[in-house]
Amino acid sequence: MRLTERLDDLIADWLPRQRWFAGKDRGIDDVSVVTETELVSGDPSLRHVVIAVRQGEQVDRYQVPVGLRRELPGRLEYAEIGRVDGVHVYDAVHDPDLTRVLLEKMADCADVGPLAFRSISGLETDLDSLASPAEQSNTSLIYGDVYICKLFRRLTPGINPDLELSRGLMGAGSKHVPALHGWISCELDGTVSTLAMLSEFLRTGTDGWQLAGTSVRDLYAEADLHADEVGGDFAAESERLGAATAEVHRDLATAFGTGVMSARDVRELARQMHDRLSEACATVPQLVAYAGGLSEAFDAFAKIDEPLMVQRVHGDFHLGQVMRTETGWMLLDFEGEPAKPLEERRRPAHPLRDVAGMLRSYDYAARHLLVNGKAVSGNPDQLEDRAHEWAERNRMAFCRGYAEAGGVDPAAHEEIIRAFEFDKAVYEVMYEARNRPSWLHIPLGSIAALSASPTPGSPTR
Repeated sequence: MRLTERLDDLIADWLPRQRWFAGKDRGIDDVSVVTETELVSGDPSLRHVVIAVRQGEQVDRYQVPVGLRRELPGRLEYAEIGRVDGVHVYDAVHDPDLTRVLLEKMADCADVGPLAFRSISGLETDLDSLASPAEQSNTSLIYGDVYICKLFRRLTPGINPDLELSRGLMGAGSKHVPALHGWISCELDGTVSTLAMLSEFLRTGTDGWQLAGTSVRDLYAEADLHADEVGGDFAAESERLGAATAEVHRDLATAFGTGVMSARDVRELARQMHDRLSEACATVPQLVAYAGGLSEAFDAFAKIDEPLMVQRVHGDFHLGQVMRTETGWMLLDFEGEPAKPLEERRRPAHPLRDVAGMLRSYDYAARHLLVNGKAVSGNPDQLEDRAHEWAERNRMAFCRGYAEAGGVDPAAHEEIIRAFEFDKAVYEVMYEARNRPSWLHIPLGSIAALSASPTPGSPTR
């Protein structure tokens, strides 16, 4: 049974309920099947399906591994898409009976229709998978405690930056990224798109956001102690994370080279920062009070009249993109911001852009527990002071580790780091206003504090 003529309506109804679907804010005008490739025959069977979703003038492509069963086990009922001629159609990423074939075909470096499966070395193939519930824009399959396979649900023509940078870092011998084992690609309209990448599963790893949150909770639980006196002090780890980030930046420069941003390019980037600020002020009136200080920071950046070194960077760097393992910090997910065009995500940038992203993440880690006052109790003003203290201590430690490991010293480049951090905070204001209004005070409070603070990492902090 071919699904091409029968899947459109089922998918159109099912898509908006998926966390990884990027068009939830718009109606779906049309869904069509672009490719359908059989990977497993029989009952159950597996079809790899690429669909085109039209919403107004925009057309996006998504991949959906589709499972077919005459009888659907209870464990898979939540993954059902619908039925075609009495056959259950479901999202096959949740079916370990079918997903094993992805490992097998990568191990064989097989070509199946438009799909190309590749591996770097021998793979273990007799492993069951578990779909991770943690991600939003992609779906990850964890095979035993050996591999993690990231499926890029929304497809972009060209090689995905996560695969591209991971291959380059592996070639450069980077010790702070998981080993790459394989990938899957698909030729669509004459262009190869990345469908998935298979990497080492960091079974001893703990998410950086989780570790930072534990440290903040420890601080809030000790009302009379400072951040450096609490048993869960995170500053030493932040310093080590800064050093690991500098090393990865150095490895990226080795693998992909460096370039130069001219003074004219700097002025253009500053203009874009001003445009984003104007849009945000029109949307969020609370930001207007800080617009003068933000504009001054962008103007100071625009006045830099010397060329700036640029290189490939992470592009979406925060505490949720790093893991602490028994051997040190590991950096993950080099995809960049998925909502941005591929060309923009692949564009070289100043490395302090990544640093600014991590500094903003520390502010969020310190303050997210205070949202609505539900997670912790105590005097709000005192808790806010303690959040500020924790964030500043860890921001300083990260910058110190980054600079001492050979990265660009944020304290010596005030105009650059301040502009990047303010620009990121403006983005956060827009995001929170549209998606989580109760969190809006976090970036607004950070902007107020940053306006009165010296450069991150300076000894006066």
